[in-house]
Amino acid sequence: MVIQTLSTMKKCHLRSLSFVARLGLMGVALLGFTGCASWDASNQEALLSAAGFSMRKPETPKQMEIYQAMEPYKVQGTTVNGKVLYAYKHEKKGVVYLGGEPEYQHYQRLAIEQRIAQQNYMAAQMNQDLSLRWRYWGGPWGYWW
Repeated sequence: MVIQTLSTMKKCHLRSLSFVARLGLMGVALLGFTGCASWDASNQEALLSAAGFSMRKPETPKQMEIYQAMEPYKVQGTTVNGKVLYAYKHEKKGVVYLGGEPEYQHYQRLAIEQRIAQQNYMAAQMNQDLSLRWRYWGGPWGYWW
């Protein structure tokens, strides 16, 4: 009877733990998805610069015309003379970050690495918060034992 009760307790503990883990993963995923949409311009600038994009200010009337037509704060690809170029318009500063295919690939890799690092950090924070709360509810060496 005691063995049966212990195995039942273990199953309940695992179910509640897996529920908490699933809830935590859903929270991290949700925050990760909302984080993608809310990147600020300074973060984009840092990633683009680190990836090798060059910052240029439009000088000629033709460049100004193209600059005005661009969507701000979004990396856009285009083909010029058979060569793929990527541009990012920073409207407040009045500049464009320009790069080719290798720079864009590097930028994407850096952005993914940054998202993974943010998710790992958030997961570690959630794990720490949960472990501290678990202790007060009578965890392995909590107050109730």
